Amino acid sequence: MITWLLIAGAVVAVVVRRAIGEPLNARDLAGPPLVLLGLGGYALTKAGHLGAVDVLWLVVGSLVGLAMGVLRGSSVVVFTRDGALWQRYTGRTFAYWGVSIAVNAVVGYTAGPYTDARPITLSIGVGLLGEAAPVALRALRLAPDAVRLPEVLRPR
Repeated sequence: MITWLLIAGAVVAVVVRRAIGEPLNARDLAGPPLVLLGLGGYALTKAGHLGAVDVLWLVVGSLVGLAMGVLRGSSVVVFTRDGALWQRYTGRTFAYWGVSIAVNAVVGYTAGPYTDARPITLSIGVGLLGEAAPVALRALRLAPDAVRLPEVLRPR
């Protein structure tokens, strides 16, 4: 129970910060989805043996979550303020959150007894990762010089 409250609190905190507008950085963009993906992956290891139908629902649920995340990410505003990149959710982002929740609920209901193959933390993590992709791409286009690559990755 306490784990669910912590996860819900973290997701609410991310959404509130982004609704207000926050500086855009890789840690805040990639951190929450990667943590939730890790927790979801761990939950999958505890689910026991996954059959072919379980794997099918895992793939379908992940693809739907990823698509819904990309849809939400397409509505996030990326802008510069005081020489730094910022991001902010819009009204459309919240509408897409509603659509995303509804679509994932339908997928979850349809999956019925196969919900062990689709932990909530994994679903949220996949969705947030999908959301991060278009935001990161727009950020790179807006301010490519703001991205500091390690020396070994810099073009010569």
